[in-house]
Amino acid sequence: MLQRGFGILGVWAVSGWLLAAEAVGQTAPANGPELAGVWKGPLAIPGGSLPIQLIITQPGANKLLATLDLSAKRLNRIPASVTFRGDSVVFFSAASDCRFVCQPSPDGQELRGTWAQPGLRVPLRLSRVVGEAPATLAASGLVPAAATYHTEQVKITSQPGDVQLAGILSIPDGAGPFPAVLLLSDMGPHDRDSRVGKYRFFGDMAQSLARQGIAVLRLDDRGVGQSGGDASLATSADLLRDARAALTYLRVRPSIDPARTGLIGHGEGGNIALLAAAQPVPPSYVIALAASGLPGMDLLANQPEPEASPADTAQAGIMRRQAWAEVLDKAAKLRTSGSNAAQVETYITQQRLKLRNEERKQQAATLKFRRNMLEIVRQTTSNDQAQAIVVNMLRQRYPNQDPAIARNRAAELTTPWSRDYLRFDPQAALAGVQCPVLLLNGADDPEVNAVANLSALEKGLKTNRQVVARRLPGVNHWFQKPAAEMLANADGSVDPVISTVMLEAVRDWVLQ
Repeated sequence: MLQRGFGILGVWAVSGWLLAAEAVGQTAPANGPELAGVWKGPLAIPGGSLPIQLIITQPGANKLLATLDLSAKRLNRIPASVTFRGDSVVFFSAASDCRFVCQPSPDGQELRGTWAQPGLRVPLRLSRVVGEAPATLAASGLVPAAATYHTEQVKITSQPGDVQLAGILSIPDGAGPFPAVLLLSDMGPHDRDSRVGKYRFFGDMAQSLARQGIAVLRLDDRGVGQSGGDASLATSADLLRDARAALTYLRVRPSIDPARTGLIGHGEGGNIALLAAAQPVPPSYVIALAASGLPGMDLLANQPEPEASPADTAQAGIMRRQAWAEVLDKAAKLRTSGSNAAQVETYITQQRLKLRNEERKQQAATLKFRRNMLEIVRQTTSNDQAQAIVVNMLRQRYPNQDPAIARNRAAELTTPWSRDYLRFDPQAALAGVQCPVLLLNGADDPEVNAVANLSALEKGLKTNRQVVARRLPGVNHWFQKPAAEMLANADGSVDPVISTVMLEAVRDWVLQ
């Protein structure tokens, strides 16, 4: 099983069905205390406390189920395992490595113990809520039946070139056949977990979907991990062949339902999934996460450049702070000279707008610079010539930049993948996509603008009556939960957690 610790954040930031495997019933001691009921109390966290609620039900003889609620964060019905160790009761989430070890009070009205997790260990006392009896969770459907899965190492050959692709297949336990999905990663080399720092985008998604009865195949990209090939040499056509080879592998497995086998692609992977859907033997469905509806040139032009040296970045920050300090200094002088509050406020507002306009002009100039640079690469067939021009342009615009950064950037822009993507237009194949398509984009995605790209994709798919498009508020390009909905760790940091809204949308689409 694939697990990782999220700290205090992970206990609450994962929806109930994501932790279904931990929602297992525990046989209660025949002569033990009566635990079924609703328990509430304050959980101490750095800077204060949050109300926590524990609901324990007994759906059958000597069998217990539990869920946790954190209403302040709008997170409810999170399953927890229940085990007994002598006189102690342990509520535990394996995925988040957090537990509440407690003992009932002599009168049975309190659970007294310790809440422990990486970076935090605090006393916790929960009181029974008199007169508030929980519904039978199993009967109400609030706690899903526990689902387990196993994993298998996979090797797939993509032709031509006998490129060996390695990955892992997560399969629900049971007879099957199961619906299945293949995960396709965004641009750039990614491992099978699509890992960015501590965040395991595809790893977390596979764990969640497999526990919901959906088989998930995810692969190391070319040249990453155990896969052969070179991602920088792969074109869209190569990535499409990789996806089709993996899709065929899934369809011929006895435990997989070929009629319910689809593609989930992130970023560029979403566009590859849509290309596959326009082929003669399309997937059963496509789920595109932050796919681009605009040409590759437009998308790359809006990507941030590794532009400034630390000195350049620091100097830019100093100049912004200095400009604002001058505004505040002038405002103070206006007050001293007799200007009233309304006049001073008007001045400050005007200057704030002026500074914002200047920033917009700088952003527009940067976008124009990137477009010009990419257009030169596209039109210059010689890699040596294109690289020399790019290096010169970067040096002129960012004089304090490390020359190695400019050379590396020039080399990146002239790889076969980059040249292919600069010519890529996602609209070309969309008219041929007739399978069901779910389009999901984060409203806070700085890399793939949700409004512009969803509109373009919907326009290209207008002849397909099975398209659903959604913008997810507060979600970024990596489909992480909004920071406002998460709790900080003891040191004040916030670990990224996959969006449960996205996971629920994906699950419902696959299982419908």
